[in-house]
Amino acid sequence: MNFDPPPIRSLLFVPANRADRMQKALDSEADGVVFDLESAITRETAAEARANVVQALESHKPDKPAVFVRVSAVDTPDFGPDVEACRHPSLNALMLPQVTSPDEVAAVDSALEGTKARIMPLVETASAVRLAYELAIASDRVAYMGGATGRHGDLGRSVGFQWTPEGTETLYLRQKVLIDVRSAGVPNPLSGLWGTVDDLDGLTGFAQQTRQLGYEGMMIIHPTHIPIVNQIFSPTPTEIDAWHRLIAAVEEHEARGIGAFRYEGRLIDHAHLLTARQNLTRAIRLGLG
Repeated sequence: MNFDPPPIRSLLFVPANRADRMQKALDSEADGVVFDLESAITRETAAEARANVVQALESHKPDKPAVFVRVSAVDTPDFGPDVEACRHPSLNALMLPQVTSPDEVAAVDSALEGTKARIMPLVETASAVRLAYELAIASDRVAYMGGATGRHGDLGRSVGFQWTPEGTETLYLRQKVLIDVRSAGVPNPLSGLWGTVDDLDGLTGFAQQTRQLGYEGMMIIHPTHIPIVNQIFSPTPTEIDAWHRLIAAVEEHEARGIGAFRYEGRLIDHAHLLTARQNLTRAIRLGLG
């Protein structure tokens, strides 16, 4: 499957039984929104929520924000009806919860046959952490994936860690999953969320750490988190200018047969050229280059 998934910095969750919030999310500055048919709704409202998803997908024409739908787990009775409700050209990606084996990702791939939808397996179990690479390569639709970190959520229950604002208890989990996902060639690793709505300082610190680890973006639970996350996961004008200048300097020296040279106090060679080009490509795709 050939596709170029849109870059996602901020991925906002919205309960699919709240049509008003779904529309507000579509009008927000989030790069992506998740209409949640799983844990954010009660089973009694599932039929209404699916109808809301169908209506939202039918009416959503712009490319941004990208629309994700979190469906129920593969082994539940709601999985089939959930998938059927979101099989639409406006669907960017199906988000799969509670993944424990590559077979579940393959089952979703089959369920999406005939569509261009991507897959985002959620890392919410100890098994998913252990098998992150295998999950990521189970379908070439997997375009988004990463380590989850929710406070007292599914992964915490599965692993048994005690959550702290510093995030040291999940640092290895996030790093391990990121290496697996990058090794599998997943283009847009997304990390877990910051669950405290009003602690924007905590969100800022967590998002900065997440970006420094190498993630491209993160999941969020409230619209007030959007501008902070978008800013942290965006290159600055200073960085973009530095990449342009470095690329020009390396290309000039290589044209003269010089492979390594001193540049602004650092030793620069072809590897730095490749990194700068990669960073600049991401900036351009974000509309910032």
